[in-house]
Amino acid sequence: MSKRPSGSRELTIGAGTVLVVVALLGIVVLAGIATATLVLRNDLTSQYEQRALAVARSVAQEPGLGDQVLHGSPSATGPVQQAAEHVRRATGALYVVVTDDRGIRYSHPDVARIGKKVSTSPDEALAGHEVVTVERGTLGTSARGKVPLRAADGTIVGEVSVGISTDRIAAATRHLALALGVLALAPLGLGLLGALTLGRRLTRRTLGLAPGQLADLVREHEAVLRGVRDGVIGLDPRGRVTVTNPEADRLLGYALERGDPVTERADPALARLVAQEPAPDGELALLGDQVVLATRLAVRRDGRDLGQVLILRDRSDLDTLARELEATRALTDALRAQAHEHANRLHGLAGLLHLGRLDEARDYLDELSEARTWVPGLKDPYLAGLVAAKSAMASEAGVALTVAEETWVDGELARPLEVVTVVANLLDNAIRAAAAGSRRPAGVVISLLGTGTDLLVHVEDTGDGVAAADAAVVFDHGFTTRSGDRSGHGIGLSLARHTARSGGGDLVLRDRGGSHHGAVFEATLRGALAPTVNDPGRDA
Repeated sequence: MSKRPSGSRELTIGAGTVLVVVALLGIVVLAGIATATLVLRNDLTSQYEQRALAVARSVAQEPGLGDQVLHGSPSATGPVQQAAEHVRRATGALYVVVTDDRGIRYSHPDVARIGKKVSTSPDEALAGHEVVTVERGTLGTSARGKVPLRAADGTIVGEVSVGISTDRIAAATRHLALALGVLALAPLGLGLLGALTLGRRLTRRTLGLAPGQLADLVREHEAVLRGVRDGVIGLDPRGRVTVTNPEADRLLGYALERGDPVTERADPALARLVAQEPAPDGELALLGDQVVLATRLAVRRDGRDLGQVLILRDRSDLDTLARELEATRALTDALRAQAHEHANRLHGLAGLLHLGRLDEARDYLDELSEARTWVPGLKDPYLAGLVAAKSAMASEAGVALTVAEETWVDGELARPLEVVTVVANLLDNAIRAAAAGSRRPAGVVISLLGTGTDLLVHVEDTGDGVAAADAAVVFDHGFTTRSGDRSGHGIGLSLARHTARSGGGDLVLRDRGGSHHGAVFEATLRGALAPTVNDPGRDA
């Protein structure tokens, strides 16, 4: 994964989440405390206003107070001042002011202001209305209650104004805000603990990557999965599919869904590759109709098991190269054998000419011109070369390879690579079986018969045959009768059958073997031969 410059280092998703959650919690708590404080302050202000109004009402209802204002005069030692101060001290009010109908004070905590006009308008109270408000006066800002002062006959002769200092409201508000702050510590602490827990969990789940790194990872993930030519299947530690790419779907022949347990959805061959121990490393496997090279890799980070990745490489290209190599080797061996055979024939012809036996030399040339191949019954150089090459290999193993007299393939191969793959694998298995068998002399007999465009192949050996228990699994991928190290074996017959069936033909075990011979395999290869001129099935 590409690395970002160190100067642009990002926070991990876990750390970023913690910071965001803590910030949000702080904002919510502060906003909650501010809102609650504002509401409580308004409630307190309203309560203090009503309290001031209640005190003002009680003073205004004092018997004879209105008549004293109506008939008396402002005095620092008068009965109005004394009554007002008595109420102020008893209620803790900031002031209790009594005025006449002109707004002249008859009482005030500051006696120097008695006889002077009030600083705020008394008009509403003098008009018979009760007033509650918060105003600033000579003694500061206060919650005020104003009521009309009436004489005994009910005539409004002045007002009574009572104020309670807002400093007391502020003090009460601070106490409430502090109490709310203390109460908010508990949910704030729980939220912080939850944020830390969530952050750690996210850090573990995202492997400590920052958002930018995750974005880069996703882009690279898509580019790699869709760009590689290998099939990729990602599995979590519980064996469930986490990711696949289109090439994997193509090789499997169906799409694996994310979250599917591979052992339940996949075919047995894929399930075996997932569960196999030790993990396959470049192992040849047959998945459906596809031959693949399978590699399974464990994925770990910081000591944690993150699952595994199964890589499937289409062996078709490698298989094609192997077939081409086998065909080329067969053709090379055939050309070498042909050159040797022609050299011998030329030597014989030269001897006849040297002796002057012209008639015999002419007959010999006619015979040579009619001969099509050095392997009886085979015209195609691929088949002839393959049989010649395998004959030499069999001879080295002490096995005689014989071409049956009924062999006749007059046409040439239309698909030499497929034919060489099937025939070569059958001969290789037969030669090994004959060499390891108990019958002597050891031998292999091959019969090839061309019928139209189809090729029928019979291979019989002198080995010990196929056991009854192995007859049903002899074509299974990985099956082998070899002991010891089996790596790289158990592929030939499976590959040969797959090749035969891919062209519409088949490969079967015709006879498990008996007292006189070993196993007999029969392959039918459809469309393996090119149509001849006289073949009615040839395309127009």
